[in-house]
Amino acid sequence: MNNRSIAMQACNQILQQLSSAILGKENEIERLLIAILAGGHVLLEDVPGTGKTQLVKSLATVLGGQFRRIQCNPDLLPTDITGVSIFHPAEQRFVFRSGPVHTNVLLADEINRATTKTQSALLEAMEEGYVTVDGEGYKLPEPFILLATQNPIEFEGTYSLPEAQLDRFMLKLTLGYPSAKDEQAMIQQIERIHPADHIKPCIEIGQLIHIRQFVDAVHLDDSVAAYLLALIQGTREHVYLRLGASPRSSISLAKAARARAFLHQRDYVIPDDVKLLFPHIIGHRVLPSMEAKMQGVTTEQVLQQLLDATPIPLSVLR
Repeated sequence: MNNRSIAMQACNQILQQLSSAILGKENEIERLLIAILAGGHVLLEDVPGTGKTQLVKSLATVLGGQFRRIQCNPDLLPTDITGVSIFHPAEQRFVFRSGPVHTNVLLADEINRATTKTQSALLEAMEEGYVTVDGEGYKLPEPFILLATQNPIEFEGTYSLPEAQLDRFMLKLTLGYPSAKDEQAMIQQIERIHPADHIKPCIEIGQLIHIRQFVDAVHLDDSVAAYLLALIQGTREHVYLRLGASPRSSISLAKAARARAFLHQRDYVIPDDVKLLFPHIIGHRVLPSMEAKMQGVTTEQVLQQLLDATPIPLSVLR
């Protein structure tokens, strides 16, 4: 068995373990793993109690890395996340005390309950992989993965995430309520033992970097790249969108498409990889126009229109 096959086997084990902890959400779990393999950060939005935090904790366990959690609230300060320099009297100098962001997997729970100033403290970490405190830069461990949960914006005590920060999340997921069958199984199962107690590490965190190298090597044909860019360009020209997708989103979609192809045991991207991921990677990055709001047209409907109207490549050269 070659290294690529071993990497695929490890990914399958991760999917199986996560699916046993969060029942009935196989598609959402696959998209979460796709973002992780593509080197992205993930935003999970849903009402409280749908398993967002449990999913992130389980993911941190199977990846085998360091895990820290921040409970966001209006009193949280930027230095509560990045760390702070404290004067050490005995040594007569300032000593840096690292914050929870210095980890492999960071869970920012209910991120939109923190103020925008505190939310912005994560921007540098998400994009550059380091933080700056008192003029000094501190590199974060590799890999660094931010998984943030947020309640719907209509909930009391929530703040809108800045567009610049939303654009740094590769993918946005919504778990939704479980089916009646899955919820019944959940109730009966948890009486005996919590599903998360069965979760075991599938890899060491350093192996994730090597797996990402296999993902990066997946071939993206020119015709599929042109299809991807046509969808992105469509968001910039659509009358119902006042903010189209950024170049960063093009890169994110290409990386995620490669990761999906890898998970499905292909060494090349097909149009379906792009098509299935497009709404989840682009939906939180675009803004509806006033005309769309007046006519009751949702962002999801606009993206579906683009998918229906954009010609799909008939063949992919391998």
